[in-house]
Amino acid sequence: MNLVTRFQEYADAFEETYEDDDWSRLEPYFTEAAIYEILADPPFASRTEGREKVFAALKQSVDSTDRRFDTRGLDILEGPDLRDGDVWMRWRVRYEREGTPGLVIDGTSNAHFEGDRIALLSDSFDPDSQQGILTFLGEYGAKLKPA
Repeated sequence: MNLVTRFQEYADAFEETYEDDDWSRLEPYFTEAAIYEILADPPFASRTEGREKVFAALKQSVDSTDRRFDTRGLDILEGPDLRDGDVWMRWRVRYEREGTPGLVIDGTSNAHFEGDRIALLSDSFDPDSQQGILTFLGEYGAKLKPA
């Protein structure tokens, strides 16, 4: 099993899920005991255990952030690559909302697999992005769509 290819399949399925909100589509990509964590400073840091709870956390993240903007664009800056047995990639997401300067977040994702399923998915935000999110929300949060 090529883990990079499998991760790309998951990433493609996630983008479809982003469009239609069918989170059950992701079930084949995660173990039942999957963990999703955000490795960041408060208030962003989190850890969720269990596949259904992971899906709920991902949906909550999409609903409370991504869907509050008019558009979302994702750029893969590096990877995905196999690093120490895990799949790693560096990304940039760009959010646009009328009446705001937009928001750019840089970060990384790391997926640890058990067989062909993700057992641990970790996302981290660059420190400058974390501060940028807080500043943006402080200045423009009221101009975003309701969560």
